[in-house]
Amino acid sequence: MIIAQNTIQQILSRVDIIDIIGTFVKLKKRGANYLGLCPFHNEKSPSFTISPAKEIYKCFGCGRSGNSISFLMEAEKYSYVEALRWLANKYGVEIEETETSPEYKQQQQAADSLYIINNFAQQFFSTQLFETDEGQDIALSYLKQRGFREDTIKKFQLGYNPEAKDTFSKAALAAQYNQEYLLKSGLVNNREGVLNDNYRGRIIFPIHNQSGKVLGFGARIIKKNDKAPKYINTPENEIYVKSKVLYGSYFARQPIDKADECLLVEGYTDVVSLHQAGIENVVASGGTALTPDQLRLIKKYTNNLTIIYDGDNAGVKAALRGLDLALEEGLNVQLVLIPDGEDPDSYVNKVGSSAFTTFIATNKKDVILFQLNIALAEAGNDNNKKSLVINQIAETIAKINKLEDFSKQQAYIKQSAEILKIEESGLIALVNKHIKEKVYKDETKASRNQEFLNEAVDNALQIDNDAALLLSKDEQHERAMVRSLLEFGNKPWNDEETVAKYMFAEIAENQLSDLIDNKNLVRLLDTYKIWYDNGIEPTTKNFLYHDDVELSTLAVSIMDFNYEISPNWSAHFEGHIPTREDLFKEEVFSTLNYLKLRKIKRLIDENQLELEKAIGNDEQMICLQTHQHLKQVEMELTKQLGTVIFR
Repeated sequence: MIIAQNTIQQILSRVDIIDIIGTFVKLKKRGANYLGLCPFHNEKSPSFTISPAKEIYKCFGCGRSGNSISFLMEAEKYSYVEALRWLANKYGVEIEETETSPEYKQQQQAADSLYIINNFAQQFFSTQLFETDEGQDIALSYLKQRGFREDTIKKFQLGYNPEAKDTFSKAALAAQYNQEYLLKSGLVNNREGVLNDNYRGRIIFPIHNQSGKVLGFGARIIKKNDKAPKYINTPENEIYVKSKVLYGSYFARQPIDKADECLLVEGYTDVVSLHQAGIENVVASGGTALTPDQLRLIKKYTNNLTIIYDGDNAGVKAALRGLDLALEEGLNVQLVLIPDGEDPDSYVNKVGSSAFTTFIATNKKDVILFQLNIALAEAGNDNNKKSLVINQIAETIAKINKLEDFSKQQAYIKQSAEILKIEESGLIALVNKHIKEKVYKDETKASRNQEFLNEAVDNALQIDNDAALLLSKDEQHERAMVRSLLEFGNKPWNDEETVAKYMFAEIAENQLSDLIDNKNLVRLLDTYKIWYDNGIEPTTKNFLYHDDVELSTLAVSIMDFNYEISPNWSAHFEGHIPTREDLFKEEVFSTLNYLKLRKIKRLIDENQLELEKAIGNDEQMICLQTHQHLKQVEMELTKQLGTVIFR
């Protein structure tokens, strides 16, 4: 999705970080900042701090920090574009998109139309459920008999489509919705030129995307009918792709993040019942095998997946579908089977929330070892089948092939060998064989990974502990200089130039590569200068909300919190206390001089090496004169700073 730059600027100009984060966190003013309990980890004493002046937040407990957009991306699991759209909707900014191809425009028009129709349909079905005699007598009474409260029904926006063949169709046509899009939505069908309802006589379950919009519907039959399917789902279209959807994810995203665990069930009613019982970190797959897109959606919130399915044979097989994909995604997968022919919906209603939670916690099975035991039981004494089981478990364990999961992989090999009663070394060899086969199939990716690994090893060997410490100190000076530019760049340095113009002149004279080692800081400075040279006066906001996540994250870290003067200070001391704003020229001058001094120190060290290698009086004399000149420059810079930096 391409949003025009002028729209982005309109959104950012209206952003109020306190207003946005205050929607999610209860905040209390403390001095110039605001304080609250961190939404990203459990804490009893508030350490989540927001600076409205800098438009950033930081938790001093878990270390997370960012701006308004990154907060929405973290808390709501939005993409950058989704966060912008959320803000645009909040502040009433009309989104303008940049010029795109006719095909893209047509696809986007279809998507927008389907969202509008689905929203109309959801409201129509809810009205039919709560405000008509048929809906109350047939559907609402059925839902209440199943144990669903009205507040839960309204939370999930459940509805009812009447039994008459065209109640919804007539309402949609009367509202002048396009027939082509109505048919594409799957809500209606065309019989001999007449539109009829597809979901008549059914309970309606709206399926939401990550921002709460209705993507499609699941429709459950109420009356017994052996010929009709129990559920009908929306056909795939521009906005509804079944393999990318998990029912209930809109309501579960924050509870999953907080619990650091996703519970996966099979059906819509399982999700609704568990939410009603206070178990909210739950989503449903809709009875299909887990897909890579669904697994990545789960991994946005947590690495821990617990599958809760019926204990019958069909439930077990359903639970194990997609297992290898889950392992490849690096998820920790466990399995809980509901006993006595129950499903999660009926079982939680039978035993209650507390007992259900206890049952889940105490009955989790390792899904790989469970799969192995099931397969081994089915193989019995048949050696051919047992060989297939060994090969299958080796292939499954080979999917756990990330460097950080090596110990987990070795533990599975050891446990599986014991269960199979085979040599551990033999299973290791078989697992490695499957890993090699996978590597062979994906040579390009493996090559990229190896290059990255080699580079990382080389870098690690080059930096010892003392050098790393020095690098840390040097980078603090570099960041301080960049921070001065971001905060004070548009201020006047003198009658003729701004701080930014002065700093870039100094940087150009000393060469940027000689002053700044951190490549990301260099990239930020280059971006600033491009804007500046094109007549734009960049501010911290330009970087805090940059669509390049690396630059945005870097800007947030540079603008981190400092100590602030206590508001009670004036009660003890009289007079104005200078702030960084008052002393910005001193800060700009000092930060530049620190880096110049570092450059001079490096030149002195290099010259010293040249002196040691010098042959003959002439070469030695040149090195000595160079040394004298560099020491003179160092003394002048040190004198200007009023302190000795290097000894």
